[in-house]
Amino acid sequence: MESKMTAHDTRRALVVRGGWDGHRPVETTDLFVPFLEGSGFEVRIEESNEVYADRAVMDETDLILQSVTMSEISREALGGLRDAVERGTGLAGWHGGIADSYRGSSDYLQLVGGQFATHPAASPEERAGGEADNFLPHTIDVTDLGRTHEIMAGIEQIALRTEQYWVLTDDLNDVLATTTHPVQPYHPWHRPVVSPAVWTRGWGSGRVFVATPGHSPDVLEDPSVRTIVERGLLWASRTR
Repeated sequence: MESKMTAHDTRRALVVRGGWDGHRPVETTDLFVPFLEGSGFEVRIEESNEVYADRAVMDETDLILQSVTMSEISREALGGLRDAVERGTGLAGWHGGIADSYRGSSDYLQLVGGQFATHPAASPEERAGGEADNFLPHTIDVTDLGRTHEIMAGIEQIALRTEQYWVLTDDLNDVLATTTHPVQPYHPWHRPVVSPAVWTRGWGSGRVFVATPGHSPDVLEDPSVRTIVERGLLWASRTR
């Protein structure tokens, strides 16, 4: 007799989106809702991070996909988020939606393991005054650890022209890919800076996944970037 999945067996994903509109949180997260549903998740979408303070919701959530750039978070919501991840809820996201959220909260920064610092711009004579001034050609390079990890399997180097994130981080992260900021005469640093671009992080019983590419839908639709994000979502999720 064929077994049937019960309501308890259904995995649940919570999409939390909002903050700065420039990262198009609705459009970008909508790209991955069909993937999550096709992977067996029941998807709930919230436009406020206050849902994190609801213990009942968080206890039944296996994966949080967050896209909230900047913005603020209450003490209760942050506590709920940290506690949920520690108990086993996965947390995943890309670009500013996870690595540039809640700038005023050091406890959030500790949870995700990386904070956006800057995205270097093109040379002054090439700047036209729009967001494309910050779109630089660069590569995402897989680390030795990344080559052994299921998230990066079969992916070597990714060439992009978009924002290149420089993040502040710590060594609790397992860095799967990096990007290198070169020395330029118009920048004040004096040697190349290697910055993590894809990482995972264990937090209690939970898993955290971060990919820094993802400024706009076209970046997330790059086949390699999309593959990494989709795999990262599944990797981070609690399995029942």
